[in-house]
Amino acid sequence: MAKVAGSGADDTQGWARRLAWAHDLIAPEAAERAAALVRLAGARAEVRSARARFNRAWRLTSPLGHEAQYRDPVLVAALEACGEAESRCLPEALWRTPISGGVETWPGLPFALLFLEWEARFPQEWTQHAKAWGTKQALIRRLAASEHGEALEGKLVDLVDLVVQRAYRCKDREYVRLARAVDGADVRGRLDRARHSDNPWAQLHARYVLRLLDHPEIPNTRHVWRTWLADPGP
Repeated sequence: MAKVAGSGADDTQGWARRLAWAHDLIAPEAAERAAALVRLAGARAEVRSARARFNRAWRLTSPLGHEAQYRDPVLVAALEACGEAESRCLPEALWRTPISGGVETWPGLPFALLFLEWEARFPQEWTQHAKAWGTKQALIRRLAASEHGEALEGKLVDLVDLVVQRAYRCKDREYVRLARAVDGADVRGRLDRARHSDNPWAQLHARYVLRLLDHPEIPNTRHVWRTWLADPGP
């Protein structure tokens, strides 16, 4: 999920300094979200400009040969500028920084969770402004495969709860991984409430996830999901 880290990319304060505005992407007030979307559009314009400058520098230095080219100060500067621009934008910042060690110590974790919560709470805004299905899938899989302390586990349970309340979206099936990773009284209680709610989608989705929690031997494949949709039973 990572390429080259921008300056300060692995510093918690650096992440917060560059992306603090992104928290308003999940604000309940539409005006605050709109302002954050303007910030995001500006950040994405900077990324496009930086990439265009890198491409020009790459073309200019390509006659040097691969090794000499990537030592050339012009290309090095353009690459660093590209990394800096991407570190200020979502989801690009999540692509450029490796998760080394435990996920809970990764400085980008708050923004990875924010990115997933944004998609869960405001799917249309996310799709219009930052659609990245592969990033969604990769983040969910990494979170599901990692050790979880109490605080992180609570956030993951919240994500599962949010997602089962809505109509299915691309890669939502990956959230079964999270539910299995945090299986316990909390997530099962949330799913049980969803199963008995007045929301038809929540009823269906929660029953599916609970079934796979009860039967860990059943693979969470597309075939299993489609078979369930065709005949979900009582």
